[in-house]
Amino acid sequence: MLSTILRALPLRCQLCHHRLEQHAYPWCHACHASLPSQPRCLHCGLPTPYVIESCGRCLKKPPPWDSLVCVGAYSFPYDKLLHRFKYQGHYWLAPALAKLLATEIESPAPLLLPVPMHWKRRLWRGFNHSSVLAAELARQLKVQSEPNVLKRIRATRQQQGLDRQSRLSNLKQAFSIEGKLPPHIALVDDVVTTGATVAQLCRLLRQHGVERIDVYCLCRTPPEAT
Repeated sequence: MLSTILRALPLRCQLCHHRLEQHAYPWCHACHASLPSQPRCLHCGLPTPYVIESCGRCLKKPPPWDSLVCVGAYSFPYDKLLHRFKYQGHYWLAPALAKLLATEIESPAPLLLPVPMHWKRRLWRGFNHSSVLAAELARQLKVQSEPNVLKRIRATRQQQGLDRQSRLSNLKQAFSIEGKLPPHIALVDDVVTTGATVAQLCRLLRQHGVERIDVYCLCRTPPEAT
């Protein structure tokens, strides 16, 4: 359905606004070729001089997930595209954003779980962007996505703008799990900064017997950059 909507929209590059010939993405070849990319730690997803299994930070204090895959940092043009997708209701960007992420994933988890949104915030925004992204990513990777396994049972303040300690306190007893889970899953979100949200979910998932947890996100931003 999202692909059908995308085909019906005027063909203009979403970044430079030049006329767009038929293309797999809603941006032109020139903009696609200029999308930034950099080596990252395969464990935490933070930038490194070259691709590495675990960086010094991970060796000193391993994150509670097993691997993190992302497209880039939360900077132009990804911040612009995500803002439109998340806050302006441009959910038809999901197939293209998911495709960028799918190309980075070599061995996908059999089950994708979107980071949940409290029902009050979902009602206000109109949709859970992580659920839309996870569903489209699952379709492209040919795996399953379950939007209702993870529940946000307590309304919390938005994480944006909070320091790490405040983010951790903000998320205490905020989530629950419904249903049985396989030993290998992946959490899906748009942006990971301090990792407080996914870390809290990882601890809960470990308590329910999950052995391997991957994190798939569009952007991974160092905490000190925000």
